[in-house]
Amino acid sequence: MDNMNLKISASPHVRSKTTTSDIMFDVILALIPTTGFGIYYFGMHAAILVVACILSAVCFEYLYQYFMNRTITVGDYSAVVTGLLLALNLPPELPVWMAVLGSGFAIIIVKQLFGGLGQNFMNPALGARCFLLLSFTSHMTNFVLDGVSTATPLNVLKQGGKVDLLEMFRGHIGGTIGETCTLAILIGAVYLLFKKIISPTIPVLYIGTFTICVAIYAVVKDYDVLNYVLGNLCGGGLMLGAWFMATDYVTSPITSKGKIIYGIILGLLTFVLRAFGASAEGVSYAIIISNLLVPLIENVTVPRPFGIAKEKRSSNNNKEEKKASENNEESEEISENKEKDKFDQKGVILAICSICVITVVMGAALAAVYKITKKPIEETTLKAKQDAYKEVYEEAEQINPIEGINYDLLYADLKKEGFGNITIDEINEVVSGEESVGLILLLSNNSGYGGTIQMAIGIDLNCEIKGIAFLTLNETAGLGMNADSKSFKEQFIGKSVNSFKYSKTGAVADDEVDAISGATITTSAVVETINAAIDITNKAVGR
Repeated sequence: MDNMNLKISASPHVRSKTTTSDIMFDVILALIPTTGFGIYYFGMHAAILVVACILSAVCFEYLYQYFMNRTITVGDYSAVVTGLLLALNLPPELPVWMAVLGSGFAIIIVKQLFGGLGQNFMNPALGARCFLLLSFTSHMTNFVLDGVSTATPLNVLKQGGKVDLLEMFRGHIGGTIGETCTLAILIGAVYLLFKKIISPTIPVLYIGTFTICVAIYAVVKDYDVLNYVLGNLCGGGLMLGAWFMATDYVTSPITSKGKIIYGIILGLLTFVLRAFGASAEGVSYAIIISNLLVPLIENVTVPRPFGIAKEKRSSNNNKEEKKASENNEESEEISENKEKDKFDQKGVILAICSICVITVVMGAALAAVYKITKKPIEETTLKAKQDAYKEVYEEAEQINPIEGINYDLLYADLKKEGFGNITIDEINEVVSGEESVGLILLLSNNSGYGGTIQMAIGIDLNCEIKGIAFLTLNETAGLGMNADSKSFKEQFIGKSVNSFKYSKTGAVADDEVDAISGATITTSAVVETINAAIDITNKAVGR
């Protein structure tokens, strides 16, 4: 016994030699093929965005920790990984200042304010991407390919079209910097699996669940199942999200059963958001929503510690002694619980007060910003409307709002005629000389693919279309946005018909227009709005 050397220490008793910086460095190495291809394919601006995101992420982390008197941890490469992942989730032509703003949000708001690495409640890069997507939607959905705004393959699939699977696998498509080349992403994934940085459980279940759901949906919709399924797998950042972001140590479950549940939830959420959401994407939102569910998942899947079950006593002689011991333990436990409850109550009260103060301050700031910007916004909106009116009716000398219109009756008539999606914003009389020569109608239609479409339509008293202008159009770049092209709008100009219809195979009659390729929903909404304007004008002139 005298020769035994006993070492007493707190658990864990076995520690890995792998450090945080080692893991992060391996992730960076795994992302090199994807990053390299993105820069090669999208050009110099993509490279600038990658560099800007990485440098700004590192600087934000260093400055925050420095001024908050915290340990400087930029040497663990976690900020580099955050910046790199954010860059790979950005469109190649995004302004650099927006990318820097996204890095600041990822590092300070999502990561550092919650305690730094290991404490963030969602993936910082995806949190920043969603923040930018909500704040700068038009820039974040503008995917440029060879200098031309283009639709992503997922937008084409959602419109019922087909995609080139080989081009998607090779990456010769529009999209974010890091999502296009499936081959490069899989090379990085193999490296992570080989180095045992990630487990295949979450990615395989994520991709598998999503594949099953998409295949069933394709069968129900009578799509080309193989093209639709593989297109969805190779597009929209699914592979990048599944292998590099869903597997984030901090924001994914650590229990075995939890990983299974987490992977299945990711697959289901991504499918629902893609199939039934307004956007064709869905990976980013699915991952951050699932991140928020991780504490609940781990709570219900935590394994029972060894020896937790109560031992059965067969001897009756020890029952009273056991009962007395349990009573003492219960009283001590109650006392400890009371102290914990007091602490928890203080923490809750402090959290509520902090949230109230932040809400009041942010509310006041937003109110101040609104007050400052309200007038300039109104002036800009008015000017845009006036410019649109001049465009749709060039002969107009005066444009006067018509008063005394019974809108309830007008809406009833529109609904009866099948125009229930139409909202009448304004009806104006066009005067040339001293005579009324036509109308300018400002109508909105809520059935556009990307949301509400607002149009100014000029029509003379013979119901001839004089001009069309869009005040609000948030359709897909390269597809629905072509509604604002001169070639599409000219199909309506100068025609006097009772209603228009669109054709996918080429217009052959005066009342037909060629549908926008790959944007049937947008075409339908535009044609419906113009037909509603014709119907209103017919009633106004007594036809």
